[in-house]
Amino acid sequence: MIDPLLDLSAEIRGRAPVLPPEGVIQLLACVEGHGLFRDSKGLHHRPFGQIGPGEGPWDLSPLIDHTLLKPETTGAQVEALCAEALKYGFASVCVNPLWVPLAASLLRNSPVRTCTVVGFPLGASSPRVKAFEAELAQQDGAQEIDMVLAIGAAKAGDWGTVRLDFEALRRVVPAPHVLKVILETCLLDEAEKARVCELAREAGLDFVKTSTGFSTGGATEADVALMRRIVGPRLGVKASGGIRNYETALAMVRAGATRLGLSASVAVVRGGTGTGPY
Repeated sequence: MIDPLLDLSAEIRGRAPVLPPEGVIQLLACVEGHGLFRDSKGLHHRPFGQIGPGEGPWDLSPLIDHTLLKPETTGAQVEALCAEALKYGFASVCVNPLWVPLAASLLRNSPVRTCTVVGFPLGASSPRVKAFEAELAQQDGAQEIDMVLAIGAAKAGDWGTVRLDFEALRRVVPAPHVLKVILETCLLDEAEKARVCELAREAGLDFVKTSTGFSTGGATEADVALMRRIVGPRLGVKASGGIRNYETALAMVRAGATRLGLSASVAVVRGGTGTGPY
């Protein structure tokens, strides 16, 4: 069981190799009822069936993309977002492209990454426009790009267009930059979700992601589990949309998520409940 857990957590451990302080236990990955934990002494794995009711909550901070994508976002709010990400050790901040230069400047020389979105939130831009957005965002300092699937093409079964979209973005977002695709799972049926995940894996994308947070639904455990099953242990799965408390965040990780897109990040790591669509 340790090998799949190590595969799932490879990106996290590579990005955030420092062990947590004494008394903090991080949950890094879950598979088949087992969890990979990290504390000040190193890694250990356990089946959840052997974990007592009094154990936890565990620190999920290294898995969290601290997100602010509302159209009315201000520079002051982005500054506060970055300060929170640095304080809590989140994986990244995720902001609209306008705010990438500010976020990147505030996070420079830190382990917290700058993430942005392209083709957001509809996914209906041409591949060339998405690619141009991604190129500009990287020039401005973005290290991670969350692109929105060409949803209409997927619904029409036009898998050639979906493949070209993925390939165009992968060409302009080379490793070590991270490329995720947002499926908007609430708009797809099971077969469509599976096919998109297959194409993402074949195109060499780094993550599949559930939702924009701006459509008719967000992340579900069932969708995360389906996506994990299709992409296998070497791609990331990002759950986003409607995750507002620790219990829901934990459920997504146990279903197979290795990244969480949250606007309620601080509330979640403090054990409370946040508000908002993301």
